[in-house]
Formats: sequence, C-alpha cells, structure tokens
Amino acid sequence: MKRYFFALLIFGLLSVAPGRSQSLSAENILEKAIAFHDPNGNWESLQATFKVVMDAPDRPERTSIIKVDFPKQEFNLNVSQGDDTYSYQIQGTSCEIALNGSKQYTQKEAQQFKLSCERGNFMKDYYTYLYGLPMKLNDPGTNLDPKTEKKSFKGKDYIVLKATYDAKIGKDTWYFYFDPTTYAMEVYQFYHDKSKNDGEYIILKGLETIEGIKMPKTRAWYMNRDDKYLGTDTLSKAVQ
Repeated sequence: MKRYFFALLIFGLLSVAPGRSQSLSAENILEKAIAFHDPNGNWESLQATFKVVMDAPDRPERTSIIKVDFPKQEFNLNVSQGDDTYSYQIQGTSCEIALNGSKQYTQKEAQQFKLSCERGNFMKDYYTYLYGLPMKLNDPGTNLDPKTEKKSFKGKDYIVLKATYDAKIGKDTWYFYFDPTTYAMEVYQFYHDKSKNDGEYIILKGLETIEGIKMPKTRAWYMNRDDKYLGTDTLSKAVQ
C-alpha cells in the first residue's frame, strides 16, 4: 500500500514538473517569444533609427536608413544604391518622395525607382512587420493557429507557430520557428501555395538591440523550392 501511494505521489509531482506538462499553446509560446525579444514592451511606442544593408547576387549593395516614431505615426526611409538615393517621408496619410535630394523627378525615373506613395507605404509595412516580429503576431487580422508543432529545420529542433491573415491583410501562410529553450525566433517561412512549395524561408542569426528590442542581426533569404539564395539583410544601429 505504501508503494502504491508513493507511486501516486511521484506521478503527481512529475505531472506538474517543468518540462513535463502538456505542450504549451500557441498563445503561451508567443508570450514567451515576445518576452525574449521585447522584454520591456517597447515596440508599441518605438522611436528609433536603424540601418539595413542588403547584399544580393548580381545587384549593387543597398543601404536603407529607417526612422520610425510610432507615437507620431512617422516613417522615414532613405535608400542609397549605386550612385542614386531616394527617400520616403510618411506621417499618417501624408507622403513625400525625393530622388537624389529633389522632389522633382520624371515619370520615367518614377518607374525606374518605383517611386510612389503606394510603394512607400508598402515599404513601411514591410520593415515594421519583419522587424516587429514576433510582436506583430498580436496585430488584428492575424490568425494564429492554436496548435503548435515541433519541427526539425536544417538540423535543429524548433517549436513552430502557424499564422494566416485576413484577406485584406495578406493571403500567404507563415510559419515561425522558435528555439524551444530561449523562445528566440530563428527562422520564418511563408508560402503563397504550400502545395506548390513556393515562397521563401528566412534564416535569422545574431541579435541587434534597438531601444531594448532584440531584433535579428542578419536575415538570409532562400527559395523554398530549391534553396536558391536570394540575399542577406544586415541590421545595425544608425549613427545619428
């Protein structure tokens, strides 16, 4: 009888011991990931300037200086590539564009450099989404699958979250890979149509702390279909 009660006691202790409980929900995993990347909750009120250098095969290096002020709804982007520079200054619904320091440019130049306020707002969403992860997974219109998945990727085990989006936001399906111990985000991947194995995966390495937020230092982009290398973004603090 004593052995029976002792066995029940051990079973009860193991059932609540760290690492032996039921799998955490997607919401729990996201909370832990945000606690790692943004421990002080700075993202929503971020005021920061940072630099992103893009290296891609057969293209000149592109340097982007990004300035955000979320309380003022400001986003400024200054891009240098080759001998040219262009910039977007966006505040709320206001948008100003300049090419090589001038707000006057031809229609041909606008097409060549894809200069439009629509493009400027796309770049704003692009940078604030990717560098705002995983915090952005709490945004309205993001549909996080409540089920988590354990998956091995490039020889390492991860906890994976799946996200889809309301139609007005995006049609792609995204997967986010987190270290199972630290909950650091180390890979993300998206598909337009998973049955076709299209889309891309992005490997994150290193961390750069911007105003208390741990952002990926480098992001290397590859095609899902054939592992073709597309390019690498390197993040650093901008000298102001």
